[in-house]
Amino acid sequence: MDLRQLEYFVAVAEERNFTRAAQRVHISQSGVSAQIRRLEKELGAELFDRSARAAELTTAGKAALEHARNALAAAGAVGQAVGEITGLLRGNLSLGMVIGCTVTPLFDALAGFHRAHPGVELSLREDNSDRLVEDVRSGTLDLALIGAETAPEGLETLTILSEPLVAAVPEDHELAGRAVALGELAAHPVVCMPPGTGLRAVFDRACAARGVEPVIALQASAAGAIADLALRGLGVAILSESMAAEHPGLTPLPITDATGPALLAITWRPGANVAAREMIRHCRRALRTDSSTTP
Repeated sequence: MDLRQLEYFVAVAEERNFTRAAQRVHISQSGVSAQIRRLEKELGAELFDRSARAAELTTAGKAALEHARNALAAAGAVGQAVGEITGLLRGNLSLGMVIGCTVTPLFDALAGFHRAHPGVELSLREDNSDRLVEDVRSGTLDLALIGAETAPEGLETLTILSEPLVAAVPEDHELAGRAVALGELAAHPVVCMPPGTGLRAVFDRACAARGVEPVIALQASAAGAIADLALRGLGVAILSESMAAEHPGLTPLPITDATGPALLAITWRPGANVAAREMIRHCRRALRTDSSTTP
């Protein structure tokens, strides 16, 4: 067996689809299938149940997956270890970003990192915060920009923003011009982010603590979409303070009994590799933060 076969095996296991895995590793589907077959022949066991619509791991495949990931990580660490000594970074750096969140300094950090270390291949994908956190924990991602209620347990974080939720309505709305309580919001349809996002977690927890059951009329992953829906009278927008401020047609209303802040943060595993640590350094510089968290 070789590292290429293990890479293809992990790709199929994570994508649960041979076609998507082939796109991910940049070879044909037939090439991925052939290499997986060779690996299965060498191991003497089938790794995937091909009778299902998705590529599901067999018992043998589940047993092999973590070892395959560890082997790939160990091989990558060889180059990274040399990089620590020589100052030359190589390999891959995978990043995640919460859907609908545009943080220009993060893009500045990516550009600065790429200029300093052109030998590192960068990948960036969007997802909801819950899945991004799990992918950082599993090692699928090196670091991620997430929205959260609190810092994820067991991970390091660099907080970018911590601010309260607000309700946001058009200037002619009956609630405009005053603070509101969650109970008052329950009398109006609400437009907010979907479950799995940091803002929604803060809102849901605040409502549950006070026994409030809001009417979630519409959900959208992008703050701009939520604002546009609220401007058209389709519901009261639930946004962070700074998100609401970006839309001058909306009036932000303090929510008196939703005191828990929403966080926007970069998160990574303790003991991150040298490329991830270097990326975090670029993030600190771009964000001009004095956070005491160290990679």
